[in-house]
Amino acid sequence: QVQLVESGGGLVQAGASLRLSCAASTRTYRPYTMGWFRQAPGKEREFVGCINSRGSTINYSDSVKGRFTISKDNARNTVYLQMNSLKPEDTAVYFCNAEWGRSAYWGRGTQVTVSS
Repeated sequence: QVQLVESGGGLVQAGASLRLSCAASTRTYRPYTMGWFRQAPGKEREFVGCINSRGSTINYSDSVKGRFTISKDNARNTVYLQMNSLKPEDTAVYFCNAEWGRSAYWGRGTQVTVSS
């Protein structure tokens, strides 16, 4: 089992920045790939980006590439999503995800609202 807790969401104006955090806790270490997803009202949950356990491979969706950056602090078991140049279309609930093999875990999400 992995518990994931997101934080850092809020209401900002277009062009601003936010940094989301995802704190992970687990009794058993596994080389989880950590990901960020988002879900806007009335839309399906979509992939934002992910980082492998070593931090050597990071992938982003085309919609956020160049604006968002994923990083991790293994000592703190925390993954970050730095979001710059935010747009109104980035408004969504952002979820943290941990995957290893067939196991997948989700946080409860944090709301990000970008006003125009």
